[in-house]
Amino acid sequence: MNDPIGDMLTRIRNSQMRGKSTVSTPASKLRAWVLDVLVDEGYIRGYEKTTGKDGHPALEIGLKYYEGAAVIREIKRVSTPGRRVYMGSKDLPSVRQGLGVSIVSTPHGVMSDANARNANVGGEVLCTVF
Repeated sequence: MNDPIGDMLTRIRNSQMRGKSTVSTPASKLRAWVLDVLVDEGYIRGYEKTTGKDGHPALEIGLKYYEGAAVIREIKRVSTPGRRVYMGSKDLPSVRQGLGVSIVSTPHGVMSDANARNANVGGEVLCTVF
């Protein structure tokens, strides 16, 4: 697998289109940090570390719905392994005029675009969520 973050986002997107309550993805620190931001921003219920069917560590993600509709309407990968996207704190885009969030990997950890602006740090824009 070349793009683990893209794989996780696709699993979340596909599971929400099917109306699933949970989705499993292989575990890694970066995936857990991205999920921490999604939990803090209220896009997913939470996640827990489990063991997958193959015996490897996995993350079980609890998806969130409101009145039958998925809370995450759109989730896109911005920076890919073939095309990295880096931005300074002043250049970070606002998603849907502030209704969405960009997840940024900074020297201070993975955080939302608003927290990165407040901390005055830039970094790699991993994905956008609306």
